[in-house]
Amino acid sequence: MSKSPRYHRAPKRTFSLVAIALVALCGLGLALLTDWNPFAIWILSVSVITFLMYGYDKAQAQQDGPRIPEIVLHGLALAGGFLGGWLGRAVFHHKTRKPIFTLILAVSTVIYIVLAAVLFL
Repeated sequence: MSKSPRYHRAPKRTFSLVAIALVALCGLGLALLTDWNPFAIWILSVSVITFLMYGYDKAQAQQDGPRIPEIVLHGLALAGGFLGGWLGRAVFHHKTRKPIFTLILAVSTVIYIVLAAVLFL
């Protein structure tokens, strides 16, 4: 089975749109089913999708399939998916040898800890 030419031209856009749609659906579901704080819903939604994206990318790496561009994974971490990123690295042993992933996840973690402190203290 050959890959479509469109995929080769726009994997960042394709995977970004998929991630945005999944985060929106996850967030909407949590908002409708819980009375949680919107900040918590956001962090959990983005983290769940980030975790799933790490798992998908690891599976694709093992099967030599279409990969998620690293910039999409970084964007998810910086959008609040740092928990899913850390968990994805631990569970799937994925992106553990790339120092930039550790740096992006650490920066994102600090940003959201500071943001949570400002919002809730």
